[in-house]
Amino acid sequence: MIRNATAIWTGSGKEGKGHLTTQSTTLQQTQYSYNSRFAEGVGTNPEELIAAAHAGCFTMKLSFVLGAAGFTPEHLETKCEITLGDAGITHSHLIVKAKVPGISKDQFDAAVKDAEANCPVSKVLNAAISSEATLL
Repeated sequence: MIRNATAIWTGSGKEGKGHLTTQSTTLQQTQYSYNSRFAEGVGTNPEELIAAAHAGCFTMKLSFVLGAAGFTPEHLETKCEITLGDAGITHSHLIVKAKVPGISKDQFDAAVKDAEANCPVSKVLNAAISSEATLL
């Protein structure tokens, strides 16, 4: 399976602007710029998109891990915080809240660590990955 997205940029790094389009067209000429990346400008940025990808991938993987252990989650919610430093993306922190009937805290924590280590986005990131898990 191959997925794709296209970035178009015009102008200098600081004054220029660009837009992103994904194969699915969920992003369709979505604006990004220096200000949307390093300040509070309108538009998206690569780190926000990586955070969304990691949160989505991890949450789906967690659902599969729980299912393989015999549990069906009622609700999984993950926030991903990406840290961008001078050396690039240095950390991805996953904060998950879940409602999973019948599971113990130890079983849940083990499933979270499995998903954290084995979701495809975790495997591709060259950054420290951590998580916090709350079982509701």
